Amino acid sequence: MFAVHLMAFYFTKLKEDQIKKVDRFLYHMRLSDETLLDIMARFQAEMQKGLGKDTNPTASVKMLPTFVRAIPDGSENGEFLSLDLGGSKFRVLKVQVSEEGKRNVQMESQFYPTPNEIIRGNGTELFEYVADCLADFMKTKELMQKKLPLGLTFSFPCKQTKLEEGILLSWTKKFKARGVQGTDVVSSLTNAMKRHQDLDVDILALVNDTVGTMMTCAYDDPYCEVGVIIGTGTNACYMEDMSNIDLVEGDEGRMCVNTEWGAFGDDGALEDIRTEFDRELDLGSLNPGKQLFEKMISGLYLGELVRLILLKMAKAGLLFGGEKSSALHIKGKIETRHVAAMERYKEGLANTREILTDLGLEPSDADCIAVQHVCTIVSFRSANLCAAALAAILTRLRENKKLVRLRTTVGVDGTLYKIHPQYPKRLHKVVRKLVPNCDVRFLLSESGSTKGAAMVTAVASRLQAQRKQIDKVLALFRLTQEQLVGIRNKMRVEFEYGLKKDTHPLATVKMLPTYVCGMPDGTEKGKFLALDLGGTNFRVLLVKIRSGRRSVRMYNKIFAIPLEIMQGTGEELFDHIVQCIADFLDYMGLKGAQLPLGFTFSFPCRQASIDKGTLIEWTKGFKATDCEGEDVVDMLREAIKRRNEFDLDIVAVVNDTVGTMMTCGYEDSNCEVGLIAGTGSNMCYMEEMRNIELVEGDEGKMCINTEWGGFGDNGCLDDIHTQYDKEVDEGSLNPGKQRYEKMTSGMYLGEIVRQILIDLTKQGLLFRGQISERLRTRGIFETKFLSQIESDRLALLQVRRILQQLGLDSTCEDSIVVKEVCGAVSRRAAQLYGAGLAAIVEKRREDQGLEHMRITVGVDGTLYKLHPQSHIFAVIPASLFL
Repeated sequence: MFAVHLMAFYFTKLKEDQIKKVDRFLYHMRLSDETLLDIMARFQAEMQKGLGKDTNPTASVKMLPTFVRAIPDGSENGEFLSLDLGGSKFRVLKVQVSEEGKRNVQMESQFYPTPNEIIRGNGTELFEYVADCLADFMKTKELMQKKLPLGLTFSFPCKQTKLEEGILLSWTKKFKARGVQGTDVVSSLTNAMKRHQDLDVDILALVNDTVGTMMTCAYDDPYCEVGVIIGTGTNACYMEDMSNIDLVEGDEGRMCVNTEWGAFGDDGALEDIRTEFDRELDLGSLNPGKQLFEKMISGLYLGELVRLILLKMAKAGLLFGGEKSSALHIKGKIETRHVAAMERYKEGLANTREILTDLGLEPSDADCIAVQHVCTIVSFRSANLCAAALAAILTRLRENKKLVRLRTTVGVDGTLYKIHPQYPKRLHKVVRKLVPNCDVRFLLSESGSTKGAAMVTAVASRLQAQRKQIDKVLALFRLTQEQLVGIRNKMRVEFEYGLKKDTHPLATVKMLPTYVCGMPDGTEKGKFLALDLGGTNFRVLLVKIRSGRRSVRMYNKIFAIPLEIMQGTGEELFDHIVQCIADFLDYMGLKGAQLPLGFTFSFPCRQASIDKGTLIEWTKGFKATDCEGEDVVDMLREAIKRRNEFDLDIVAVVNDTVGTMMTCGYEDSNCEVGLIAGTGSNMCYMEEMRNIELVEGDEGKMCINTEWGGFGDNGCLDDIHTQYDKEVDEGSLNPGKQRYEKMTSGMYLGEIVRQILIDLTKQGLLFRGQISERLRTRGIFETKFLSQIESDRLALLQVRRILQQLGLDSTCEDSIVVKEVCGAVSRRAAQLYGAGLAAIVEKRREDQGLEHMRITVGVDGTLYKLHPQSHIFAVIPASLFL
């Protein structure tokens, strides 16, 4: 019994001594937590450098855009081919992706060798060999009669300008085929396939093996947004915000970036942690000075690092009694599979003895323990370095999303990660220690990156089909120059109809005389009370004008008009208005004052004088009874009498467009047009009296309230009236009326967007095909959301938050589509406004017999004020005169 204890003590002491001996010898290979955090920070800086347009040329970490813009969403289906070129074997794969919501993938594959004479020979012969293998596979699987999309996994650094193109930057690993570097590998393979006339294949995607790994794992776990390869080589990719990628135009959405982290340190950034063994290995490699990070990590090099260390220790007399076998001097004699075998938990020491014996050595127990510990240090350093770079990527993802804590999945593939018994555990532990604010799941890619290339192809195929459907919808809202000129001409015709006595009753654009016959000249002075009724809010103002100085001071208060008042009785509406006036006069301390009052009443009225206005019909959601056909000025006077608290002199009733024109005309004498682009849509302008048949007299000018919101009620806009416009119209309070207003004004644009979103969701193009109850609610998508979403300064994360407020669980890709929809609807509105304005400006120029005319348009309305792209209102009318 004592002998057993003695032996155990001896072996433990021996092990401790050998471990200490190796630790002293390989001191520089042991990396502290502080060093790893420093490496992590260095890698973050290199990532930033690689993403920048100006700094990318000198960056060692190239951060290559892959043009993979989305991960699988489960709706992919069909048959796809996949090729994998980049390792010791070449693989061809047929992937069947099922539909009906089931994430089911069936695969058939065939491996082909990659002989040295092929991978180090002529580039043309390499791609002809690949094409021959593909043809053989398709004949074997009886696929020659099918036209199939193909994804190519090409595990070398490529510069891409689109998904189906890749310029090889440099060969890595053992590949050295001539004439390929600097050329498009997709074109090379396509040309090689032309030799097989019965081969009908479209290459839709070129992907790196890391991208393939990420896509493979993302099909099983939608949280996967990072791919890592730890095998013959090493690399990582992740989903980066487009706004951070200077190398690609556009700020919307995300794109997978292939970091090519194997070259980290090629600029000298890791010289302080590289050892003499790393330098010796590098000098003996096919690409000295390049891929230095990879040479400290990947499976192609770990065995060689161990060999160089053992040789040096033997020479120093620290191993094998100073004896060295001839095999130990041969490059490549120790492979990474040997390192993995020597580190196995129970049989590791026995494996070590066997491997060393095969190398012609006679190891002692102490030698075996020491060699096993050398393997541990080399592979542990590999896992540590990999963890530091991966931690940098995870930190960037968390910061991009502005999260305190990130939940994500890392897809992993590669022989080193798969075959080394301790590697995964070590990597996971260090990553979680370096990024404690990230909940990371590591998912092994069971099917390899080749399946991922098929998934990229499937996603590309899905997005291509979806893009066509989305573009088909958005095309309905893109008006051509020819269409806009046609709308302008139709509007001109309606103007003439409305101005003439005989045709006025049939005109959709009513061209109502306002009896405003002059513009401000700067001599106006005094105090005036003003009312503004035209939307859900009612405004009361006190206006003080000083003569000669064009100085105006205003005091106002806004009051809400509840829905029950808007759609109650006329008496209730005007009593509410008078109550608001009383509150304002109390607020201003003017309860007993006698003031002239101007009433801005933003609904179509027929006027017989400036202080009389008969309501023709309600618009913008108002439906108060007993008002249409009545003089609104008389109704206001009656309400004031019922109140019996003050006496106000109502001197004018004007439309809000007229008020806008007069306000702007006070500042600019060239202002002859007033435009409202808000809850409603309307326009007024100064017309020659000789053209107004509804009013007697030919001298001077009079402001005409066009009431152009009714343009199109006669069917003249049916060619551009979409199914979504019809839905909005049919659900409104006045179906068949105010067609032009319903295509342009703030009260309706959000509802048009909602109808489009519902249709796209039904087609499975948005929100995973799930229509939320809130999206079904009429009016839920207010125009203010449309304006917010279109803001250039608004990141997609903020767009997603707006959509989440509406009960819409959107992806990044959904947010992009929603933004496009909002843009299409609002741009069409601006184009229609532009066509109408062009019609009136052209009419004014012709009436005055001018070749060129200077004119100012006064504009008001929440849509114009709040929409971030309101400049297009100004650009579009001008384009119609070109």
